[in-house]
Amino acid sequence: MKTTHPVTRAAFGVAALVAIALLANWLVSLTPLGNRGADFTETHVHTLSDGTRSILSELDTPIVIRYYASRSTDYMPQELKLHMRRVDDLLKEYASLSKGKLRIDNLDPQPDTDAEDSANLDGINGQRMDDQNLFFGLAISCLDKTSVIPFIDPREETMLEYNVSKAIAEVATPVKPKIGIISALPIQGEQPGMPGQQATPPWLIYQQLKQSFDVVNLSMEAATIDPKQIKVLLLFHPAGISAEVEYNIDQYLLKGGTVVACLDPLSVAAQMTSPSGGNPMMGQPQPNPPSSTLPTLLKAWGVTFESSQTLADPKYATKLAGDRLGLAVLTLGKDAMPLKDDVITKDLNTVTFFLPGAFTLTGGTDLKVSSIIRSSNQAGFVDTRKAAQLDPTLARTLKSNGTAYDLVTHLSGTFKTAFPDGKPAPAAPAEGQPPAPPEAAKADSLKVAASPGNVFLIADVDAFFDRFAYNVQSFMATPANGNASLLLNLLDQATGSKYLIGSRSRSALSRPFTVVQELEANFNKTVGVKIQEFQEKQQAAQAKLNELQSQKSRGSELFLSPAQEAEIKKLREEQVSYAKLVREQEKELRRQKDKLAGNITLLNVAAMPSLVVLVGLALFIKRRAATRAR
Repeated sequence: MKTTHPVTRAAFGVAALVAIALLANWLVSLTPLGNRGADFTETHVHTLSDGTRSILSELDTPIVIRYYASRSTDYMPQELKLHMRRVDDLLKEYASLSKGKLRIDNLDPQPDTDAEDSANLDGINGQRMDDQNLFFGLAISCLDKTSVIPFIDPREETMLEYNVSKAIAEVATPVKPKIGIISALPIQGEQPGMPGQQATPPWLIYQQLKQSFDVVNLSMEAATIDPKQIKVLLLFHPAGISAEVEYNIDQYLLKGGTVVACLDPLSVAAQMTSPSGGNPMMGQPQPNPPSSTLPTLLKAWGVTFESSQTLADPKYATKLAGDRLGLAVLTLGKDAMPLKDDVITKDLNTVTFFLPGAFTLTGGTDLKVSSIIRSSNQAGFVDTRKAAQLDPTLARTLKSNGTAYDLVTHLSGTFKTAFPDGKPAPAAPAEGQPPAPPEAAKADSLKVAASPGNVFLIADVDAFFDRFAYNVQSFMATPANGNASLLLNLLDQATGSKYLIGSRSRSALSRPFTVVQELEANFNKTVGVKIQEFQEKQQAAQAKLNELQSQKSRGSELFLSPAQEAEIKKLREEQVSYAKLVREQEKELRRQKDKLAGNITLLNVAAMPSLVVLVGLALFIKRRAATRAR
């Protein structure tokens, strides 16, 4: 028999091992296990958040994501191609974690194809680039409900996971989320009090809420509130709230509800919308009290709210008409939003608060507190009436203790009841009124929440009043600031899914080379001074030459003295030396960058093989020692 050469056998063996490795890798990639990996990045940019994982784990109805991407075109920009691969990986992880409840349909819309028709039906019309219509968007569907992301913008990379998870939560919910509103203000509009009078229209913010949510108007004497029916309870200036209603809110929160409370020490909107019928001098209650707070609930939550004074802040004071300074009219920008990756404030540029209060933590609870918007440490409290009148003396008399105060804050965790003794006794009925129904059994009162809850506190109501939040011209309303977006973003997050509350945007995959940037910054700092010095000397030399030209004799030639010629020669030598200096510095910068790149490449290439060798040597030494011991 003919014997195969050992080299040939070895070659066949290596080829067989390579083929087995490739086939095994392909087969594993078809299983859910093949799409899993370890994420060792600093901010876990390749790992879906716990909120997203919880949303996917609770899916009980199949979800379909139609992923429209123009892959076969040559006109797709390189930036979009790179981002497309990242989106591919993200959606694969979604499908892997959904346990078969989520399906990804990859579609490449070409002209006059079924994929293009499907994209148009989903409302994804593509983007015009180089006279080509390119598609890069998502349509998330469940039953007959669809949510669309028309274009996946690489500049919004950090928001992609949140937007996809939010869309999945939306389509998985068959009806609009229901929010309840308790307010002492006529935000829903009012019918005319007398014949011939016009009805008061609803506030614009209320109309926007009606478009996105199923709004339920609850009275200021609201009875038991069911969190299974009311997903979020919005307390919009609950002025004059009773202990009984606070108790109902307390039990709603402990049963799993989410509370958003807009409070105000002096509401301009309350005064402007107050009818003239109420006369405090005659003992009649004011229909729209200007101040609102939650005295019992805030104390139990470890928070105080300043409702007798308003917060002024020289750093964020607003210049108003007539060049008057609104010391307590605060225009707050990005630097007043400490959570840079918070979904609620990420896309807000400014918000404006009008005579706001402020929240201060007193502690005593295990709740987690997140400051969403806060003042500077120059802020202090001033008299509300003087602040409303824009009293110029406030700027001279304002006293600050160096504390920054919360204007919008988020409380989360396991809440405890504010009423440990049960439901408070009802107030005595007025003369001629029927007695209140019997008090519920105290044993029915919850003492501790069964699961973590959420409370959002906002220290102003006027920020959402039509006059302060919108510009209205010719029956067209446009936002005047980010106030309306602040409230809508907050409610949008709170109603989308309990797992989205408090979500953050993802970290970007592309990260700057900060070390290289630091090298370049140091180069500009050191060499830039010399370049500027050279330019100044060059200008001085040019000025001297111009002066010599102006002193030219009547003849056609310019005669220079030996000293002048020496000066010009000296300036030219300096020009050459400075140019050489700049070149040497630039070469040194390139050498440092090349050295850094070489070290990084060496680390990437050699680190893993070295680790394998070290582990192998360790195992060899261990086995050798064990063998000798025998």
